[in-house]
Formats: sequence, C-alpha cells, structure tokens
Amino acid sequence: MTNFMFIPGLVARLSPTDYVGFTFFVGCMAMMAASAFFFLSLNQFDKKWRTSVLVSGLITFIAAVHYFYMRDYWAAFQESPTFFRYIDWTLTVPLMCVEFFLILKVAGAKQSLMWKMIILSLVMLLTGYFGEAVDRPNAWLWGLISGIAYFVIVYEIWLGNASKLAAAAGGNVLAAHKILCWFVLVGWSIYPLGYMLGTDGWYNGIHGLGLNIDVVYNIADAINKIGFGLVVYNLALKSQTT
Repeated sequence: MTNFMFIPGLVARLSPTDYVGFTFFVGCMAMMAASAFFFLSLNQFDKKWRTSVLVSGLITFIAAVHYFYMRDYWAAFQESPTFFRYIDWTLTVPLMCVEFFLILKVAGAKQSLMWKMIILSLVMLLTGYFGEAVDRPNAWLWGLISGIAYFVIVYEIWLGNASKLAAAAGGNVLAAHKILCWFVLVGWSIYPLGYMLGTDGWYNGIHGLGLNIDVVYNIADAINKIGFGLVVYNLALKSQTT
C-alpha cells in the first residue's frame, strides 16, 4: 500500500489510452472539488438545511478518497478494484438514502423511513458483493436478492410513503424529490446492469463489444453522487430565498 502513495510512479504506469485509469483520476478530482464546494457553502445555510448539504459533501468526499485508492489499484494491477468499490458504495449509498429523509423532514418524515432505506441499501450492496466477489457460482441468487432490494427502494420513493410525504410537502421539496427519484431509477440502474455484465453466466457476450464496465461505473458514480448533492444544494438555496 505504501507504493500507492507515490504519485509520480503511478502516473508513469498509466497509458495515454488507459480510459479506465483516466476516468478514475477525473472522478477523484471531480468529487474532491464537489466536496470542497459543498463544505465551503455550509455557512450560507441555516441549521434546517445545513445537515443535508453536509451529507452531500461527505458523500463526494468519501467517494473521492476511495477513487484515489481505486485509481492506484488499477494502475498497479490492471484489475477492477471490486473490493474498494463496494466499500465506497456501502458508505455512500446509505448516505444518499439519508438525503431523502432529510429533505422530507419538513413534511413529517420519521426516522423509520430513514432506517428502512438504509437497511434496503445495505442488503442491496452486501448481497451484490457476495455475488460478484465471494460466491460467484451463486451470483444469480445474490443478484436476485440485491435486485429485489433495489426495486423496493424504487417503489418506496416513487409510490410509497416517501412519495406521499413529498407530495404533501409540495413546492421545491416535491420538485427535488422527483429529480432524486430519477437519479435512483435511471442512474442507479447502471449498477445492477454492470453486475450482470461482469458476472460469469449472465451476459458475458456483451464484453465482446469492447465495453469496459469500470469506465461506465466511474462516469455513473460522478454523475450520481455529484448530481445528488447539487439537487440538495439547489433545494437548500431556494428554500433560503423563499
């Protein structure tokens, strides 16, 4: 691990056509910049919204740190850093679920909603990790459980209690909630698709098209995590002026 900290040596190992390494580097810098933006903007918000913006900064900061190590792992071994990626997701995805609770508190959201979303996200991620890295012969089963947890989250925010709370809040909260819902439905769908593409016995033939799932993951992570934070930031900003 100590060699990973020597940046000049690592840069020399990255080929100009290494798009995986390039997107790891860009993702790391983009999320670090987003973290600085969210943290430095905290003082302009009152206590009501400060926690939401803080969580947005924590999400991108945690991702930036993990991307630094994932980039180094890729540069050293030219292998997908599955272990680091799942640690990142296990910390950041539940925090993204917490954002739903934080913005819906104005409509009376209870902590039971937050814990429900957190538990579902952890089930989704832990079973995904088991299927992709631990028990690959039964990847279909772990993937099925992970997919069910994902769709329960989608149902909760689109049609369940979270959706009803957002409708009750109305205005800027409802608009922000809908955008976050689209992030989960469309943006997060890349991850179960990537699971199927990268697991033996599913859709391995698509690899012949030259698609590298790490590039897709890197771009999706940056869009989803920074985008989530910007939606929350915009909601907090509008709420300060109304």
